[in-house]
Parts: sequence; C-alpha cells; structure tokens
Amino acid sequence: MKAFVTGGAGFIGSNLVDHLLSLGHEVVAYDNLSTGMSNFLTDATNHSHFTFIENDVLNTNALTQAMAGSDFVFHLAANADVRFGTDHPEKDLQQNTIATFNVLEAMRHNGIKKIAFSSTGSIYGETSVIPTPEDSPFPIQTSLYGASKLACEGMISAYCEGYGMQGWIFRFVSILGERYTHGHVFDFYKKLLDNPEELFVLGNGKQKKSYLYIQDCLDAILFAIDHAKAPVNILNLGTDEYIEVDDSIGFITKHLNIQPELKYAGGERGWIGDNPFIFLDCSKIRQLGSTPKFSIEQGVIRTLEWLQNNQWVLERRA
Repeated sequence: MKAFVTGGAGFIGSNLVDHLLSLGHEVVAYDNLSTGMSNFLTDATNHSHFTFIENDVLNTNALTQAMAGSDFVFHLAANADVRFGTDHPEKDLQQNTIATFNVLEAMRHNGIKKIAFSSTGSIYGETSVIPTPEDSPFPIQTSLYGASKLACEGMISAYCEGYGMQGWIFRFVSILGERYTHGHVFDFYKKLLDNPEELFVLGNGKQKKSYLYIQDCLDAILFAIDHAKAPVNILNLGTDEYIEVDDSIGFITKHLNIQPELKYAGGERGWIGDNPFIFLDCSKIRQLGSTPKFSIEQGVIRTLEWLQNNQWVLERRA
C-alpha cells in the first residue's frame, strides 16, 4: 500500500508514518510544519519507502499533485487548538473543514477511494448520554473545533455515498504518548519546571476526561481498517476508563517527586468549549476485537518520560 498522510510531521501523524513503514508500506507525509516538527521524521527520512512533502492542505494544486499514485489517505492535518478557538474562529473553518474538502477533492481527482479521518469526541458536545456511543443524539455544539470536525465527517460521508469511496472516521479522546506537544500533561510539566512549588489549574480539577496512548490508538486505527468494511465506518477510540484532572496531576507530581500547591481558576470548565465530562462508549471497536494495552496512568507517565527526555520540544513550542 502507498499511504498518504496529511499532518505527517505531527504528533499522531509522525507516529503513524513510522508504524506504516515498519509494516512495509510506502508512505508520503504531507505537512506545512506549522505545528508539526521535522525532527519527528528523522527515522522515517532514512527509509527508502518514505517521502516528505512540505506544503499546505489549503494549497489545492500542490496537494493534488502530491497525492497522485497513493492508495489510501490518512487525513490527520488539522487545527487542534480547542482552547483558543474563539480567538481565531476562521482557523477551524479553514484548516479543518475547508482542508478536508480539499483532501476529498484531491482524492476524487486522483481516483483514490479510501480515507481514514481523525475526528474527535468533542463533536458530542455536552451530551447527556455517558458513556457516549457513536449513535448518540448530537446536542448543541460547544466548540468551534468540534463543529468544524462534525462538518468534516458530513462531507466524508457524502463523498463516500456520492463517489463510491470508503471512509473510516475515528472519534478520538485525547491522545497521549511520545511526540506529544500540546495538552494538559505538556502544560503542567512546563509550569512545574518553571515553578515546582505551585501549579495553576484551569477549572476546578474535577473535569472528567478519558485518554488513549498513541500506540493503542494506531493499533486500533489499522485494526478497524482491516475489520470494519462498511462504506462509512464511524468508531469511537478511547479507553474504558476516565480520570479527573486532579488524578492526572497526582500521577505527574508523584512521578516528579514534588508536592506543589494547587491553585484553581474556579468553575467546572477550564475554557469556553471545555466539556466537563468526556467519556466515550468504545464497545463498537471492542466488538471488532480491539482493546487498549495501556491504562490512562501508564499513558500519562510515558508522555511525561518522553517530555523529560526531549525538553527541546518545550523550547520549540515556546
């Protein structure tokens, strides 16, 4: 298989690139390096079956040319900045929704029929059904990020119906692991490096979230592609547990052997669109036969260990 990976230099994308290469596939990574990092592709660049193209998914001509000859598209490029979405609302529209339209059009032009898409559990908004299954009724959208991803899902489904494509739409919880460069573990670790005596926490620490370790995520994606054969396959990906923010802080501070004073911003959410309880029903992917190997705590610690050994990422992000 020749795989085309948008966002191929990002956290999930670069791990997927390495995973696909290890399985013997040919891989083209496409990334504008706005948030992705070329360092993440160091091992891949030494592989004879790997090609990196630095460009933007909003550049339709370059995207269409780069995708030529591919068999399968993994569309991971996106703006994942949920927290500051209301500061730049056009970014979610352009980098998520319009970009996905461009990817689908490039596929159509090149006769490529298969796409895997990284969606999000955020599309469920503040649902009343917890754990939340794939067929849960959609409430009012609470973030521009979630709304833009839901629009992407709709377009992918319509292209599959209209042009005979096949799609795998994965609604992720937050992903943890090596090459993680944004999120609560990153933020807390950076703050604690600056001041191990005090930690400022957005919200009240009681927000309930589920997380998934990166290698479990990749295993589930490729497993589903092999075993879910409908024209459009929509699957939640997560663990069968959740934790509170305070639990994660406990994992982190215990690993670092520190006891900072915790200072909360107050309220049940950290920012606009921060749902206080996200926990997905993953029975559909379990029934196919895919189960995570790592707990949330293990994922947090592995992420923290990687950040400790790769502190250049903290400087790059700054």
